Amino acid sequence: MKAILKSKEMSIAAIVLLLCITLAFVSPVFLTADNLLDVLKANSVIGILAVGMTLIIITGGIDVSVAAVTSAVCVIIGKLMQVMPDHFLSLLLLFLIAPLLGVFLGAINGLLVSKIQIPAIVVTLGMMSIINGLVLYVTNGVYLNSTNFPKVFINFANFKLFGLPIIILIFVAVALVTWYILKYTLIGREVLAIGGNKESAIRVGINYDKVQIFVFSYMGLLAGIAAIAQTAYTKSVDPNGMLGLELMVIAAVVLGGANIMGGRGTIMGTILGVLLLGIVQNGLILAKIDTFWQKVFTGLIILLAVSYDHIQYRRSQEKLAKIEVEA
Repeated sequence: MKAILKSKEMSIAAIVLLLCITLAFVSPVFLTADNLLDVLKANSVIGILAVGMTLIIITGGIDVSVAAVTSAVCVIIGKLMQVMPDHFLSLLLLFLIAPLLGVFLGAINGLLVSKIQIPAIVVTLGMMSIINGLVLYVTNGVYLNSTNFPKVFINFANFKLFGLPIIILIFVAVALVTWYILKYTLIGREVLAIGGNKESAIRVGINYDKVQIFVFSYMGLLAGIAAIAQTAYTKSVDPNGMLGLELMVIAAVVLGGANIMGGRGTIMGTILGVLLLGIVQNGLILAKIDTFWQKVFTGLIILLAVSYDHIQYRRSQEKLAKIEVEA
């Protein structure tokens, strides 16, 4: 019980709770059911992508192409929906095509990182630039609206269960599945082992290349699912709508306690990081703070949170080193 109370997740949860209480005094609108649902809906796509990013960051990698991959899949499924018949099978086909496209693009990143051993930041920056360029070329920057989308997709986008919109349900499902993979499957344990100590993991027989291909492919899979969620949320496709979103995704994971250098991170922490980021932004909007200052405040909170986490981590490592020396 003491270990749970002292965990990083509990610290973040306490910050989220304190922030909610403060914002409830700042604006009576904050704690209304509609506003809280809006916060969850607005951050569900970031949450889906952040869950996948957690696995990559645990292994010591990073993927800055996630927003570009999601945009590309959004454009492709948007164009497909304009010619698809209004049939339930069309919806099933979208749920097959979108994740497969994401896996394909993610696997390219994974292969380049693992087989050619190009740093992940370089590979994904290149992929981001290529995809963004192609998306703008194909769409000419023009929106795809829902006028020609099948009604079955619009009905899906408006679907609610127990009052929860479909994109929140998708986010919850993705988080639960990924938590299970990380905690109870062999590949999940290999991801954690690579993050903990790459050299030791390789020495005991863990296939480093396989793990890298898996985490980037899984990130692509979730980017495909996020594309469906984004299209359902906006009921349109904006080719430029996700530019810069990768920074918010990475920030959410780091705010959730993951070490940007690898070795540390949890799904629960990431979910709390997404909530923290979403609540901060919502609170700044309700406080009627200018958009420019919203970005400044968000950036400061991220820097302070990461700095505090890094200082705490260094102190724990110094204590551990001191214990080992005395032993």
